[in-house]
Amino acid sequence: MRSIAGAGMPRTRPTAGPRRSRELDVNETAQSTRSSASQARPGHGVSLGEAFRVWLRVAALSFGGPAGQIAVMHRILVEERRWISESRFLHALNYCMLLPGPEAQQLATYVGWLMHRTLGGLMAGGLFILPGIIAIMGLSWIYALYGNVGFVAALFFGLKAAVLAIVLEAVVRIGRRALKNSVLIGIAAAAFVAIFFLDAPFPLIILAAGLIGFLGGKANLPQFHGGGHGSQSGAESDNLLGEHLPAHARPNTGRSLRIAAVWLALWLLPVAALLLILGGSNVFSQIAVFFSKMAMVTFGGAYAVLAYVAQQAVETHGWLQPGEMLDGLGMAETTPGPLIMVLQFVGFMAALRDAGTLDPLLAATLGGLLATWVTFAPCFLWIFLGAPYIEALRGNRALSGALTAITAAVVGVILNLAIWFGIHTIFSDVRPVEWGAFSFDAPVWQSANLWALLLSAAAIVAMFRFHVGMLPTLAATSAAGIALYAAGVIA
Repeated sequence: MRSIAGAGMPRTRPTAGPRRSRELDVNETAQSTRSSASQARPGHGVSLGEAFRVWLRVAALSFGGPAGQIAVMHRILVEERRWISESRFLHALNYCMLLPGPEAQQLATYVGWLMHRTLGGLMAGGLFILPGIIAIMGLSWIYALYGNVGFVAALFFGLKAAVLAIVLEAVVRIGRRALKNSVLIGIAAAAFVAIFFLDAPFPLIILAAGLIGFLGGKANLPQFHGGGHGSQSGAESDNLLGEHLPAHARPNTGRSLRIAAVWLALWLLPVAALLLILGGSNVFSQIAVFFSKMAMVTFGGAYAVLAYVAQQAVETHGWLQPGEMLDGLGMAETTPGPLIMVLQFVGFMAALRDAGTLDPLLAATLGGLLATWVTFAPCFLWIFLGAPYIEALRGNRALSGALTAITAAVVGVILNLAIWFGIHTIFSDVRPVEWGAFSFDAPVWQSANLWALLLSAAAIVAMFRFHVGMLPTLAATSAAGIALYAAGVIA
């Protein structure tokens, strides 16, 4: 039936009276309400409530390190939910690989931001780390109270054995993907020599590798052509977001300045306040400054930066013993969230041992949360500020070459980490060896722990030969450590 106001025709009959007028007003109001709701709802149709439930599921399943976490997100976001396409997912991952910080957490933040703007990014990135914060804090309390007593010490004795196998497996996995030619193998070898024998700082190694790769990529050398993280096959159009660029993802100078001001203040004002109030020698000031620096140089993921963190936290600051660093990594491996959550344990132990006038456990809790805050606040800054501009870097050969070379260098750094962990897991004593510019810690063979050696060997065989997963391996070695304690074999 044609509308009485349609087609510009003049009216030939009077209006229907007050009742008809009220009905028209109600209909118009309802249509206006539906139109407003339609405009408020994202074009892809995924509500914030639905997104919250999905990101909560991602967080609960975020075991297995960055490779496992990225695989979980790919399965849920690309294959099951079809929020974004395969190529869009890989494009976002490549962005996050260019940034310092945990790539899996940043990938979650990036996709959350892409789908639901800043609130979506906060929800996705925050939920991703929340289970790990709670779990690591609980384990840290147990470790501080009972870590040297009975079965708890035996539990961590078993964890250390599996950690060595896990780090070795990471070397092999990343090496197979990254070292595609002799030039990249050479970069990995040089990185290993630099950090293991020459005690070169990790950030310097990353900068040197990035510069080599940048120049190689700019010269279009085939050795520095970076590959993706998987195939880009699949129905690219069969996703909710589509391939267009959302309005909020376009670069905007004014918005960028506001984002930078807010997140720099959230990150650095607490650091500045601690320095002004407590002074630079206070442990909380040192935690804030040290982990803020880590947030800017943590390229290559947790395994790569842990060698540098261990070097500084153990040898320079004296916050932990080498074995305690292994215990912290074992905690991070067995709990959901990024492996870089081990830094919360480092901050916890640092403040526990230098609590000042505070209760030690209260100081430790604050130290752990402070380390977590200054580690992850910059991650949100990098995404919210940089993602719109990084969009323009898609397909840039020079930057692709830099990322390829950095990934190769990270393999050498992780190999150093594996050897460092192996030495301190199996041997209780080391001695410094110096030869010209070269120096390293050599194990004292008489201090070898036979049970640690056997458990580590068993974990390596289980993971490499029989392809047993990380969590079953950790559970088995932890149970073995408790069994050895119950049998009176280890103290």
